[in-house]
Amino acid sequence: MTGANHSMTYVGLDVSLAETHVCVLREDGKAVFQGAIPSELASIVECLNQHAPNCQRVAVETGATTPWLWRELRHRDVPVICVDARHASQALSMRRNKTDRNDAEGLAELMRIGWYKEANVRTPEAQFIRSMLSARYQMRLSRRDLLNQMRGIVKTFGLITESTGTSRFPKMVADVIAEHPAVAPMLKPLLDAHDALSEQIRVYDDQLKDTAAKNEHALRIMTIPGVSYLVTLGFMSTIDDPKRFSSSAKVGPYLGLAPRTRQSGESSYSAGIGQTPSRMVRSYLYQAATVLLTRSAKWSRLKAWGLRIHKRAGFKRAAIAVARKLAIIMHSIWVDGTEFEYGIPKKTAA
Repeated sequence: MTGANHSMTYVGLDVSLAETHVCVLREDGKAVFQGAIPSELASIVECLNQHAPNCQRVAVETGATTPWLWRELRHRDVPVICVDARHASQALSMRRNKTDRNDAEGLAELMRIGWYKEANVRTPEAQFIRSMLSARYQMRLSRRDLLNQMRGIVKTFGLITESTGTSRFPKMVADVIAEHPAVAPMLKPLLDAHDALSEQIRVYDDQLKDTAAKNEHALRIMTIPGVSYLVTLGFMSTIDDPKRFSSSAKVGPYLGLAPRTRQSGESSYSAGIGQTPSRMVRSYLYQAATVLLTRSAKWSRLKAWGLRIHKRAGFKRAAIAVARKLAIIMHSIWVDGTEFEYGIPKKTAA
């Protein structure tokens, strides 16, 4: 370890809850400092001031504590860059040994050579909405698991032999408990947990509806048929800053709604849709596309286009294509200050 070096340096921070491994590299790739410090803001800032006073770039990977640390370091004029963890892992995996020390060195090396993909760090406002949506999403998954558990019990004991795939199922379970008190120890705790989750989901729904109603951009985006307040807020909190996309067409691939291409020599094929920074938002967009294609009564150019794909390639491909188009339209409306245009049906020849 050495003291301060006033040549240009590049820093990698491998952050964990207890400690942060730091590596400082010079322009020639030589390490001037490597060590572990407590994962406290004051310790990190002190280490950077002492060992990298003239740092050009400081790397941190995306993670749970990254948004807070990134904002605090930026507030102190530290040239910190949030690196996409999936992209960084490809480079870091080439190292023989996977250690925190080596990861910090690898991140510093990525900063030195400039081979990295910068990830967007959400604003506190977007992160707040995102956290509410994620909490609601997890509650719905838990409620679904409870419903499936109750379905298994009533079918196993022959308590309900008709279809349980209905919104009336919780009421059906309550009736079973009233008619068969002996099964109450099995079913009532599950039903009570289901009802409690449903109530808390309604609380989140009210808060999210109110948030969307107060946002002029959200109100304009919701003029698109099939696009609810959940889809809108999920999309906006994921994109955060619409200006970071030079073209609306780039939003679809970013959300993992564009087919990937695999080509080698004379062989080329589609590998399906890509990865996404948010499976929740992609599922919301797919649901919105499904509503547009199956429930929206009013004609629109978008629906007509989707139905043509449905006829040619099947519903799933059509829904994915419409979901991608929805993302593009939502971004355009957000940027342009416009509303959804249904279009005018073309007259067919008599």
